[in-house]
Amino acid sequence: METKMALNYQSKSQKRSAVEKSMNVFLIVYLCILISKALINTVLKYVWQSEPFRDEPWYNQKTDSERQRNLFLKAFTDFLAFMVLFNYIIPVSMYVTVEMQKFLGSYFITWDEDMFDEETGEGPLVNTSDLNEELGQVEYIFTDKTGTLTENNMEFKECCIEGHVYVPHVVCNGQVLPDASGIDMIDSSPSVSGREREELFFRALCLCHTVQVKDEDSMDGPRKSPDGGKSCVYISSSPDEVALVEGVQRLGFTYLRLKDNYMEILNRDNDVERFELLEILSFDSVRRRMSVIVKSAEGDIYLFCKGADSSIFPRVIEGKVDQIRARVERNAVEGLRTLCVAYKRLIPEEYEGVCQLLQAAKVALQDREKKLAEAYEQIEKDLILLGATAVEDRLQEKAADTIEALQKAGIKVWVLTGDKMETAAATCYACKLFRRNTQLLELTTKRIEEQSLHDVLFELSKTVLRHSGSLTRDTFSGLSADMQDYGLIIDGAALSLIMKPREDGSSGNYRELFLEICRSCSAVLCCRMAPLQKAQIVKLIKFSKEHPITLAIGDGANDVSMILEAHVGIGVIGKEGRQAARNSDYAIPKFKHLKKMLLVHGHFYYIRISELVQYFFYKNVCFIFPQFLYQFFCGFSQQTLYDTAYLTLYNISFTSLPILLYSLMEQHVGIDVLKRDPTLYRDVAKNALLRWRVFIYWTLLGLFDALVFFFGAYFMFENTTVTSNGQIFGNWTFGTLVFTVMVFTVTLKLALDTHYWTWINHFVIWGSLLFYVVFSLLWGGVIWPFLNYQRMYYVFIQMLSSGPAWLAIVLLVTVSLLPDVLKKVLCRQLWPTATERVQQNGCAQPWDRDSEFTHLASLQSPGYQSTRPSAAWSGCRPQRVALAVWKGKVSAEPPPAPSCSHHCCSSSPRHSRPGSLVGMLV
Repeated sequence: METKMALNYQSKSQKRSAVEKSMNVFLIVYLCILISKALINTVLKYVWQSEPFRDEPWYNQKTDSERQRNLFLKAFTDFLAFMVLFNYIIPVSMYVTVEMQKFLGSYFITWDEDMFDEETGEGPLVNTSDLNEELGQVEYIFTDKTGTLTENNMEFKECCIEGHVYVPHVVCNGQVLPDASGIDMIDSSPSVSGREREELFFRALCLCHTVQVKDEDSMDGPRKSPDGGKSCVYISSSPDEVALVEGVQRLGFTYLRLKDNYMEILNRDNDVERFELLEILSFDSVRRRMSVIVKSAEGDIYLFCKGADSSIFPRVIEGKVDQIRARVERNAVEGLRTLCVAYKRLIPEEYEGVCQLLQAAKVALQDREKKLAEAYEQIEKDLILLGATAVEDRLQEKAADTIEALQKAGIKVWVLTGDKMETAAATCYACKLFRRNTQLLELTTKRIEEQSLHDVLFELSKTVLRHSGSLTRDTFSGLSADMQDYGLIIDGAALSLIMKPREDGSSGNYRELFLEICRSCSAVLCCRMAPLQKAQIVKLIKFSKEHPITLAIGDGANDVSMILEAHVGIGVIGKEGRQAARNSDYAIPKFKHLKKMLLVHGHFYYIRISELVQYFFYKNVCFIFPQFLYQFFCGFSQQTLYDTAYLTLYNISFTSLPILLYSLMEQHVGIDVLKRDPTLYRDVAKNALLRWRVFIYWTLLGLFDALVFFFGAYFMFENTTVTSNGQIFGNWTFGTLVFTVMVFTVTLKLALDTHYWTWINHFVIWGSLLFYVVFSLLWGGVIWPFLNYQRMYYVFIQMLSSGPAWLAIVLLVTVSLLPDVLKKVLCRQLWPTATERVQQNGCAQPWDRDSEFTHLASLQSPGYQSTRPSAAWSGCRPQRVALAVWKGKVSAEPPPAPSCSHHCCSSSPRHSRPGSLVGMLV
């Protein structure tokens, strides 16, 4: 395929979270432990049976065939038997529980009413649940600008023609041109030739586009006036084109329609002009311009071209370039999106040559794209500059607050855009990516032309690394006003030179140096980026030596490549179609929703699933290690310590539901606290809860508890504990006592780790313990006719009838839980984390705060009253910045961001339906 989307398509790769990778590594460790246990028991068994009387006791004499069996075959059979006996240490059910947790937990994002946008009627989407916990591990965010940080709602602000500025519907100097609907010329009136250029400029804007017209109602005749009762809607893949067509409509020229390959426009005199559309030279991200060739009713042939200033100015041979360039740079500094417009008149002979050139390129069977690009280059030259336009794209609501919170959370934010450097930099100041004390460093084509790439990189490296000793992770994202930090600006051409292999065949040195510079900068702006270059940037950081977790967010098809490349891809449901949302892992209506998705949902997901993984390994160690110890007391005969029913139901029924509910509902701190204090996000960064130190602690805790279970019960039975009727406890009673202590210990351990208690937690935790007791009473207290034998008959009841058994259960459970309790108390007092300090301060009571479980269905409830921002917000004026001297050591000085007192900025309370499950959880 040769569509723009297909040419910039990045193939999908399998995405796996850091938690899943840790699980697999831990599983390999436990697999090695399983094999080691089986080998140790196999060797010790034959050491034990080396004595004849132990190998053949009087009650178990071997047959002749058994004596003649091959020794290695017998050893291998015993090894497999021990593998089967100890295989429960591998938590197979953990993978099932993890998948359930991810699938069910993903609904909390789609149910979150705070992430629902009333203006568009859209809520968040979850396209994959495999990466939920990865939202809590993000270290780098790569964001598009247009439509992601901004509204992608373009408004035509002004145009500059021959050095004269035109602003629609603005009265300046008290003068408005006659017969010019809403035009105001800020400068002096143009001459006669200037008047012709002015009308030619307006015609160029009406003709050089791919806009389609949709009638809102039927009408007679082709004429449509914006001031009349009839109206039309312009549709285009680019909001800029719509804004330009609508803007020139307010300046007196109206684009009517394309019919039978003729474009019709309505001029200021209300006369319809018809132009035959001969050729369209489509826009692409490399040329950064588009052109049309049209023929007027008088027979004149024109080529109209519009595009970025960097692609138009080098092809201009005539026109007031200096005046227009100055206006373009001024508008770009103010954050406006600029385009330049040029034209040239073609004589019939020239047009014939153009047609032949295009036709030859279009029918080429090989290198068609290359030949078309070469043809466009030959055609779009020797132009006459007409003027430039300025379009405003407002910053999205709360975009600046979101970026500030993400930076406080320790996340580095990079902006990747195809816009002009000055325009993108102004937006970065407005959204607080760059700050007052940020010293801007430029790695642009203009600077590389003055110096070599090698010299520029080493100069920047010296500048930023001079302060590397004082820059820590906190200062990278911590926003202190007195600390000097750096912001890097790089354009697409400079990036191509960095990524390009050197003459010796390697580009590694430049890449590493570039990465070192980027690591020392608090923010990076990449401008004039092609879609595949965005993916290159993400890949470069993704595979750097730190292997950070990356997130890419965008709203258009040109962002799909970087969304697919990043560890987590998020699409914004915007105005450029659904390609980004469909190819992403998650989709949100607005950029501001990223704050809660990461700082709240991502934080909770990671905390919950990390506890789930560690708890599963812990409880399986508690389960199987007593079985391993029991082999030393049964002659390594593969005798089981527990009944088969207990072996089967331990992970399925007795201990599975409490940890599943914990992994879905736990809130170690309140949602309000996480949103108010983004620094808590750093407590779980770098996979903190699944590191080897934490994993070894949980494993050792399981080994300690298993030793307490086994030897505690063993010493209680050592003096031949008897019941009131004189009967002696046997091996099944011993195993049942160990199993009972174990079930109570691992369940109460989870209860001690629970911070967010609801009736569901109480029901599941205490209900699981009650279910175990009831099951044991029924399993051993009833003669089941479908069983051939019942070795557990009356065992549990007999155990509970003994006072020492009750004492053993209470004592051993207490001793098992005591080390973990002491460790938590000491760590909280001596080395508390930021989260634990918040918990100790008493402001982290989740039940007194907002809950994440408020269902979207409450939006539809009769009692729900919306307190969300209204559409009036769109009327708020955008933030603008005034940029001082860029070059040298002088940094930009944006004015302080205006504070908005609009009612929409206030936080809205939550609502939930009384009586519903989610409502009761708040």
